[in-house]
Amino acid sequence: MKPKIMSGARIVAALDVGSFKVCCFIAEARDDGTLRVIGMSHQASAGVKQGVIVDMELAQQAISSAVHAAEQMAGVQVRDVTVSLTGGAPVTQTLRREMTIGGGAVKDVDVRRLLHDCRAGAQLEGRQLIHAIPVGYSIDGSPTTLDPRGMHGQMLGVRMTVVSAAASTVRNLLTCVARCHLEVRDLVVAPYAAGLAALVEDERDLGATVVDIGAGVTALAVFYEGAAIHMDVIPVGGRHVTNDISQGLHTRIDHAERLKTLYGNAVRSTTDDEEMIDVVQIGEEQDAAGLQAPRSHLTGIIAPRTEEILEMVKRRLDQSGVAGVAGQRMILTGGAAQLPGIREVATHILGKQVRVGRPLRLSGLAEATGGPAFATAAGLLMFAVDDRGEARGAEVKKQSAKVGAFGKIGGWLRDNF
Repeated sequence: MKPKIMSGARIVAALDVGSFKVCCFIAEARDDGTLRVIGMSHQASAGVKQGVIVDMELAQQAISSAVHAAEQMAGVQVRDVTVSLTGGAPVTQTLRREMTIGGGAVKDVDVRRLLHDCRAGAQLEGRQLIHAIPVGYSIDGSPTTLDPRGMHGQMLGVRMTVVSAAASTVRNLLTCVARCHLEVRDLVVAPYAAGLAALVEDERDLGATVVDIGAGVTALAVFYEGAAIHMDVIPVGGRHVTNDISQGLHTRIDHAERLKTLYGNAVRSTTDDEEMIDVVQIGEEQDAAGLQAPRSHLTGIIAPRTEEILEMVKRRLDQSGVAGVAGQRMILTGGAAQLPGIREVATHILGKQVRVGRPLRLSGLAEATGGPAFATAAGLLMFAVDDRGEARGAEVKKQSAKVGAFGKIGGWLRDNF
């Protein structure tokens, strides 16, 4: 049965394009601000490596399949989507700008002009602006306020988080989505979206770090005073663990993934030597007897790579300049966050209170799609409803419209020649 959509509800769609899966969520946004998922689908990813489109045809097929299946479930057709971004080596800049307002009350036009001037100071140099997030405003150097309108003073200031990504990576992603006859409403860096879905308000205000461990990359976002103040991406993820298992146990990639899912653990146990697991060797049939290996061999492969990933997260945080306000809370999201033992390893290496994050404040999710692997998709829906005062203008929409025309022409040529 198709879900019954409330009268007047707005339809929003999210598209999470990852290296392991492509996920599409469709939801109705109600007048009271709540979101209810009415359609969802996730397909095996193809043509995507470390968050970057490497094969346009394969990626297009995966995206089209995911969106079409979600549309069938929701009983609606979507025209635009909010899309995740993990590739393009995102770079974060913190900008500050002040301007004179002459002692009067702060008006909307003052805020818009200040945001425009601050954003214009970003050093892009061939990169695409993705986020321009106002972190807080000040009046005559007073403590930060979230909304200065109506307040009186001589000087109005703003602090802004600006995130940019490689223009070629962004353009390829927009082109691929356009070939699926969809317009990109917005691009959102994946860990930022995951944080919008998985963090509680106190964590966003007091300081917390979201670590989104996907298949191809591990991405992080630091939240403080209610806003994201830093984002980064490390080009190592859960797929690298799978590759290590495949090489170490001489088994196929798909079987290595299965072994990781069924028996994997990031923490070594004294009983691992006693438990034997079946390992299908490369070149053998799936139902072949295969070899047996102690589970300790598997754990001995998984643990070092997991520790390495988390050590890299720690180094990036230490180098970021925001470690002091990142707080003592760390939230793990992404498919690899489901690996048993990873929470304990993260607690030990990073010295923080760690929990596994799941989508919050979203109804209609099934149990299978309510875990950490779907936090980014859920956060994209929330961003589509409330972008939290971003000051980017319409850069992404303009770029999407520009590549959309070429994408449609390309699709017509492929269909007819």
